[in-house]
Amino acid sequence: MSATAIARARRTAPAGLVTGAEWTPAQVKDLLRLAAKMKANPNRYRSVLDGRFVALIFEKPSLRTRVTLEVGAGGLGAKAIFMDNTASRLGEREPIRDVAKNLDRWVHAIAARTFTQETVDELALHAAIPVVNALSDRFHPCQALADFLTLDERFGGLGGLRLAYVGDGNNMCHSLMIAAAQTGAAIRVATPAGYEPDAGIVEDARRVAAETGASIELFPTPEAAVKGAQAVYTDVWASMGQEEEAAERAKIFAPFQVNRGLLDLAAPDAVFLHCLPAHRGLEVTEDVIDSPQSIVYEQAENRLHIAKAVLATLAG
Repeated sequence: MSATAIARARRTAPAGLVTGAEWTPAQVKDLLRLAAKMKANPNRYRSVLDGRFVALIFEKPSLRTRVTLEVGAGGLGAKAIFMDNTASRLGEREPIRDVAKNLDRWVHAIAARTFTQETVDELALHAAIPVVNALSDRFHPCQALADFLTLDERFGGLGGLRLAYVGDGNNMCHSLMIAAAQTGAAIRVATPAGYEPDAGIVEDARRVAAETGASIELFPTPEAAVKGAQAVYTDVWASMGQEEEAAERAKIFAPFQVNRGLLDLAAPDAVFLHCLPAHRGLEVTEDVIDSPQSIVYEQAENRLHIAKAVLATLAG
């Protein structure tokens, strides 16, 4: 069973996971199915990447991304090589294209957590091996895939699922819109004026949504987005690299806090999601993130199973 599931995913998958938008709805469905199988029967897959090596390039600190990629690689029989670029960004010591061309002589895949999407794009352009976006300023595809795996587990399907995203129209918002479009979900995004998601990404997601029956809607108030939603999602108001904006953003985003009053507008069985780390008392209150409705740690666990599915599909 394991060999069949992986062979199917590998046969249809793109060359990498650079934005997430390059994957078709069918390919995403195969990946989520594989991740679920790996979660249910991890021992069946423990040698599928024997003898393989994965380079992990990290310009930003990490808990979930690093640990899940390292443990995921090891759980498949591969070895993860961690490259710490938190002191100096990729490309400062030598050109990114040279890094890519060197790595593809030694390892079987690259996962990169970077400040800019351009860095991930350049790695993918010059490497002959798969490149996985482990977070950039534009996209966070591994997290979004883990989120939809978590929602699928909770609700038993994704078609028509009502997900509200409240906060900054950032990388997480972009990837959630893409994944919603690919899986047939309905995502309702509420952001302050001036902090909307990228219009081009919204347009691309809507184009896919037209094929899958998904919907992508933008709202000016969190109440409008959350009303009747089955899942409510938020993220930090100031991401890494935006620290100097944190105080100003805190004022602007205050009406978009996910608190008990806002969550009560959602469906009775609604769940709360956050990609973590969370700033309790800012984008979410403690009584929400620590409540029985919160599935943030289920999301974190599923980062591992998505990491394994992505690596097994691309690095084999």
